[in-house]
Amino acid sequence: MPTSTESRRQDTGYLTVHGLTAGYDAAPIINDISLTVAKGEVVTVIGPNGSGKSTLLKCLTGRLRPRAGQVHLDGHDVTAASGNALTKGGLGYVPQHNDIFPTLTVRENLEMGGYLLPKAQVGERIDYVLQTFPLLRPLLKRSGKLLSGGERKLLGIGRSLISSPKLLILDEPTAGLSPSLARGILDDHVTSLARAGVTILLVEQRAHQAMQIADWCYVLVAGRVELNDAPAALLARPDFGELFLGRSARSQQPAAPGRHLPQATAGPAVTAAGTHQASHDEG
Repeated sequence: MPTSTESRRQDTGYLTVHGLTAGYDAAPIINDISLTVAKGEVVTVIGPNGSGKSTLLKCLTGRLRPRAGQVHLDGHDVTAASGNALTKGGLGYVPQHNDIFPTLTVRENLEMGGYLLPKAQVGERIDYVLQTFPLLRPLLKRSGKLLSGGERKLLGIGRSLISSPKLLILDEPTAGLSPSLARGILDDHVTSLARAGVTILLVEQRAHQAMQIADWCYVLVAGRVELNDAPAALLARPDFGELFLGRSARSQQPAAPGRHLPQATAGPAVTAAGTHQASHDEG
């Protein structure tokens, strides 16, 4: 059973990460991270709280300069690229928090998603988003602060889609949602985007549900990729529950049969405009 990122050919990836090391102070938070996301795939990254998921996403979205390693997007080295450059290069990002502008209407939020596009294209892209998420159409004049949690998350994803991303990074898209709304986001909307050709990197607190829709899964523990494999193969491992709790699969006894995975918690706090709040909390 594959247990390292070497099990995936990086030359087939739309997004490839090799040897990424990053942190905030003297000690790195993530160490030697490598992963591959091929075109058309849904790839999920899971792990216990504090495993380094937030730091990884900050590096991938141009918000933290890695200390070592490389990131390639569609064959181009984007290790040191800014957020705007990554957006122009085809990357979309939906943060866990502050994913919309609450004082703007739904339409205004969607228009803000096209700030890098020629004005003539913005209307066309809004029409595409409304066709993709028809629940947003009757809400176009509603203020963002009056939306429900599920409506807000659809708007956050829709705003990111305005720029026609080839790769969409979703950070904990079901956080704070009810189980039924969470299933709708993952089972309906994320999978429909994948069927439409959008490549997706998903960091998700509901590990089992994320693995059910993913083509491949990476498990982060203590800042390193502990395992990666097809989701079904990982779920078949008797020690998988113990690993997810943050204990190494190489040194712990197998988990008891039927043990449920806990839900991870917070990811990075990023404003809708892409600016960090003053926090280094790790998810």
